[in-house]
Amino acid sequence: ITAIAVSPDGKVYTNAPWDESGAEASTYENGKMLGFAGGTHGWGAGGGNAVAVNRHYVFLAIAMGNERGHLVGPGIWPQKGKQWFGVSRRKIEDPKLSALFQPALTLPNGALDPHAQLAAGFLMVNEVPAGAHADIQGLAASDTTLYVSNTAQNRIEVYDAESMQHKAQWTVHEPGKMALAADGTLWVITGALTDATPHVAHYSASGQLLADTLPLPADSVPVDIALDAHGRVLVADNGPRQQVLFFSKDGGRYVASGTLGERGGIFAGVAGQPGPQRFNGLTGVGVDAHDNVYVATNGIGPHYAPIGAGLGATLESYAPDGKRLWQVQGLLFVDGAWMDPARPDSVYTGNKRFQLDLSKPAGQDWKYVGFLSNRFRYPDDPVFHTDMWPGLPIARQLKGHTFLYLTDMYADHLKIYRFDAAHDGETAIPSGLIAGRERGVAGVPNAPPGGEWIWRDVNGDGKFTSDGFTPNTSGARIAGGWGWWIDSNGDIWRTNVNKGIYRLHFGGLDAKGNPVYAYSDMTTYPVPQPFTELRRAVYVPQTDSLYVTGYTADMPVDRAFWKEVGRVLVRYDNWSSGKPVLRYSITLPWETQAKPVVTIIGLTVEGQYVFAVEPVGAVHVFDKDSGKEVGVIRPGPEVGKASGWVDVPNGVSAYRRSNGEYLVFVEEDARGKVMMYRWKPA
Repeated sequence: ITAIAVSPDGKVYTNAPWDESGAEASTYENGKMLGFAGGTHGWGAGGGNAVAVNRHYVFLAIAMGNERGHLVGPGIWPQKGKQWFGVSRRKIEDPKLSALFQPALTLPNGALDPHAQLAAGFLMVNEVPAGAHADIQGLAASDTTLYVSNTAQNRIEVYDAESMQHKAQWTVHEPGKMALAADGTLWVITGALTDATPHVAHYSASGQLLADTLPLPADSVPVDIALDAHGRVLVADNGPRQQVLFFSKDGGRYVASGTLGERGGIFAGVAGQPGPQRFNGLTGVGVDAHDNVYVATNGIGPHYAPIGAGLGATLESYAPDGKRLWQVQGLLFVDGAWMDPARPDSVYTGNKRFQLDLSKPAGQDWKYVGFLSNRFRYPDDPVFHTDMWPGLPIARQLKGHTFLYLTDMYADHLKIYRFDAAHDGETAIPSGLIAGRERGVAGVPNAPPGGEWIWRDVNGDGKFTSDGFTPNTSGARIAGGWGWWIDSNGDIWRTNVNKGIYRLHFGGLDAKGNPVYAYSDMTTYPVPQPFTELRRAVYVPQTDSLYVTGYTADMPVDRAFWKEVGRVLVRYDNWSSGKPVLRYSITLPWETQAKPVVTIIGLTVEGQYVFAVEPVGAVHVFDKDSGKEVGVIRPGPEVGKASGWVDVPNGVSAYRRSNGEYLVFVEEDARGKVMMYRWKPA
């Protein structure tokens, strides 16, 4: 969620540039989702960063493209090579319905074209070359007037809310979120895109800058603004305070009159511990007629590149006395889960920790208890400087300490974290990073050029200083490939497509408590028979067994399916002896013409079994000693017997509990969650 608008009766309207299942613009009330607007996902459309409401309409900032020229229709989609940014007007009683203000085209059979209907309720504000950005960063509306922050053009534009005709405009430096006062004046966040410290300005209805100022703290980062029925100004501060700040007029000037939220937010006290009023990355604030305050967060704030989906959204409501009334969570995206080796019923995801209580019913058996990324204490954390989301976890206990290893959605690089609960609470402290290709790590502070380096936190402060980097001079380039695995002894296994398998040996812990890896302590294994291309390698030290997947001459690769593990799984025993023995070879499910497609996109080994997951979430279970399939785990009625896409190369993990029950975790990115299956073999 990057923007919210709140109606007087307490309905919350949201917007965001992207939601995997198409709910960019949604409506909530009393902690329940009432529905989503649609028309913001696919067929050229995308969501946006602003939303406003009046008594009749919902105004949504959206983007409109043409799918690289494949969508053609004058007035419905931009011409090839162009992109539109503007405002979609919807009916307040049902935001799925476009509120037309221009003629809609009809189909040959006389019916209204649904895309043309949306176009007839769309105000195009900016047309730019495809790939450029000119997003609308703020909207405000009365029953008669719509105000638009045309941020890229440094102006506020004014439109008639009924006819949507342009009425006026005035110059403002990078206008962002706005709030309309009862007297018709407008509060605006300026410098919304590039200023390190945005400001708040007050304008008359005709665009005259007023003398009013808000005494914002020097380190505040205002990201949204709202007004209540008493004329108080509410500012969402995404700086170190992580609070909503209240300002009231007293003696002709505005003074600070209160706050909502614990100072420091989720990072105060036990850093990373969530709870009421412990905000984390504010993106929106609103208030209803009863003075209930609504706060949206996403783990980092409204400008979250290059993290993609942010670090987990929440939307919550607070009564005037500060009591939390409700909260909804959208915490995970392209993310896996892995049991904490040091604590029973504790589960890590890419940047969160959850606590299980398996005595409770499905869906009530987990609780969010830890946020791992602390951008104020560890701003160099690679989660903020590498592309493609926080990562997919493998947690290992080495020499009595827990370490978290995270790979990204495209298996490019590997992040390593350590923990110090007494000093850092739930925070995962940057400890190491093994770089892959240059592009994925180009934003890492002080990184040497070219990728192919190892960084270790040699100073113990989580800062990426130049003395922590070691370039790869071994001659063996490990970048490229889909397989990362960290075995229970701490060795890192990297599977390259056609160059073989690399093993970085765990070299113990350094003086700062970081695991040590070096290119000089690396073993390279050639591509084993019968493979022509490799995809994954999972090593189990207890039996010296390596489970390898990929393609063979008889079962070749199909380049259209590039994240999958391959068509063949082989178990080799005595792997480290130099004379491995092929124990068995099995053919994995592979029906690329099926709908949905049947392949294997991820696998893991735990206890007595190999768990292999299809892109649509079905988990095949194989006996690890014989290779025989035991059965298939599929989504149950708790989730509508449906799973969205597994869209990551490490999207399944498993854990054998002391009572013999297995917990199997599967990434599910369509609706932003991790599926947890419980299975106890007979």
